[in-house]
Amino acid sequence: MSEPSIYQIANRFRGFLPVVVDVETAGFKAETDALLEIAAVTVRMDSSGRLFRHESHACHVEPFPGANLDQRALDFTGIDPFNPFRMAKAEARALEYIFTPIREEVKAQGCTRAILVGHNPFFDLGFIKAAIERTGNKKSPFHSFSTFDTATLGGLAYGQTVLAKAAQAAGIEWDNSQAHSAIYDAERTADLFCAIVNLWHSLGGCPIAAQEDE
Repeated sequence: MSEPSIYQIANRFRGFLPVVVDVETAGFKAETDALLEIAAVTVRMDSSGRLFRHESHACHVEPFPGANLDQRALDFTGIDPFNPFRMAKAEARALEYIFTPIREEVKAQGCTRAILVGHNPFFDLGFIKAAIERTGNKKSPFHSFSTFDTATLGGLAYGQTVLAKAAQAAGIEWDNSQAHSAIYDAERTADLFCAIVNLWHSLGGCPIAAQEDE
């Protein structure tokens, strides 16, 4: 039987599991504006220490009672919050739908907690935390304030901070017609995050083996 790989994702990020998240909303204020879509993408590490996109989870979300719906935001995303074909879930159910497979993956990878990866992640985490507060959810898998920001990482690695431009600089295909849906943006952000981490790995960064031997 072959020896287990020295490369384990739990060792790479101090016990944290990176999970890429994107949300689509009806405005910019997490406390008052509706959360309309959530997508989360897990990543894994292969036996050579390279990250790759793993599983995607996404759902449409019903506006919470009394939520503000900014028409400018709806025009930008093209979302009709009341379209019955969205098959949207109430916030409480939507959070649990997204959180459950993340908690399972955290456990499966020997990690202690998930850490949110996003493109300007303060926005995504802010809406997630506001929804948690509204619903009383006690089982969030995410660190409450630490994040990884692919806008910053993209600026470092490729000199680009806009998601589409950073993805293209990394050799990732980009389709403007699919952009601004949570699942598409989350998957492209995951590809970008993996590309940057793998680039650093190829340059000899982050000696995981040495960390594990200490």
